[in-house]
Amino acid sequence: MATSTTAGRRPRTSGGWGSPVVYFAALLLIGVMIGPVIYIILGGFRTNSQITVSPAGLPDPWVYTNYTDTLTNPVFWRQIGNSVIVSVATTVGIVVLGVMASYVLARYKFRGRGALYALFASGLMFPVTVAITPLFILVKNLGLVDTLPGVILPQIAFGLPITVIILVPFLRAIPKELEEAAAIDRCSRLGFFWRMVIPLSVPGLITVGILSFVNSWNSYLLPLFILNNQDTFTLPLGVQAFASAYSVDTAKVLAFTSLSMIPALVFFSLFERRIVGGLTGAVKG
Repeated sequence: MATSTTAGRRPRTSGGWGSPVVYFAALLLIGVMIGPVIYIILGGFRTNSQITVSPAGLPDPWVYTNYTDTLTNPVFWRQIGNSVIVSVATTVGIVVLGVMASYVLARYKFRGRGALYALFASGLMFPVTVAITPLFILVKNLGLVDTLPGVILPQIAFGLPITVIILVPFLRAIPKELEEAAAIDRCSRLGFFWRMVIPLSVPGLITVGILSFVNSWNSYLLPLFILNNQDTFTLPLGVQAFASAYSVDTAKVLAFTSLSMIPALVFFSLFERRIVGGLTGAVKG
């Protein structure tokens, strides 16, 4: 009797907390990812002698001149302005063109629709590094070298494939009954697009907008080939140029680098849930 009772018992669970090994691995991964960021930020509050004597030590004393010199540098703010212009224009272009292309692919049946969707999907297999040489020739022939539009237009083109992949499931999941009811109320297709489709696909639009903004802000290779004048440099190029000019002043380079990456980190952290929610909706769709 005791044997049967013991056999019928279920093993106790740990209350849903999971294995300690999982938590240790997660903490280790977080440390590997956040550690370099913290080192760069704290390094900006040190002097070169402190970094030389104790590379992994804390600031003692704390030095604020590296950050104040960077914040009062007009070149830094000019490069931030260039990055804002490029990122915002790229994001707007990707979202507007992406939602229009996705709407046609998701809601209309026409010959070649599958091939067109496959063409957008194939764009994910061709990174900018593969097409950088012919792209530079094309931009040069258009007279857009060393201009911000020369960076914005290619970034829009390379951002459309992932945008279409994310938005098509959103738009396809909109019930047909809504479109039929709008047609009964004499709402045109364009009116249905603006009044119903756009509001219902806001989570997807926010997701692709955030991804486009962050990718454009951190873009380095394309601006490196297109932009030659420091007056048109975006922030990633500015970091490289600043590091080359002040290679002997490690602390100042760390301060410039940390201030350059903070906007993208803050922007991504604020909208992280939006990204996860948008991608989840796309998978469900």
